[in-house]
Amino acid sequence: MDDGTVTAVSSNGTYSFTKPNRESITLLAGLGVDGDVHAGVTVRHRSRVAQDPTRPNLRQVHLIHAELFDEVAEAGFAVTPGDLGENVTTRGVDLLALPTGTRLHLGAEAVVEVTGLRNPCAQIDGFRHGLLKQVVGRDADGALVRKAGIMGIVLTGGEVRPGDPIRVELPAEPHRPLERV
Repeated sequence: MDDGTVTAVSSNGTYSFTKPNRESITLLAGLGVDGDVHAGVTVRHRSRVAQDPTRPNLRQVHLIHAELFDEVAEAGFAVTPGDLGENVTTRGVDLLALPTGTRLHLGAEAVVEVTGLRNPCAQIDGFRHGLLKQVVGRDADGALVRKAGIMGIVLTGGEVRPGDPIRVELPAEPHRPLERV
């Protein structure tokens, strides 16, 4: 797997679809992004809290590849880092091709373990009408393809800034493909 770069970091202490960009974010082991509404040991996304608030939070950090923004721009959609609610925007890593359990070393200290795919929701169309169809599609076999990034948990905390390197550490084989979390 190719290594990449952090291009932006974002967080928000209140529930909103987008997250403002920051000069840095601090990842907290076992919790997520310091000060972000989705940080916590148990689920924080409203729909999941309604189902079972005691479930573990496998969505502590949301990462999106900047290449997605390039792709949707070709279809006429202006999307920038933080717009889709991600915490870390990357470039140079094929996030969607990573297997479950991949460890992403962000900057000097932080390590995030990939837990699965983000499940894009209708709020994306509220942000930009028609965008949901750009980030959810079907492959040649008709299987659903989710392109709105990946989710992870923080194994090792640390500060993450734009420009930080990303080192990809694949898990032992056999690799398990990403599923929605």
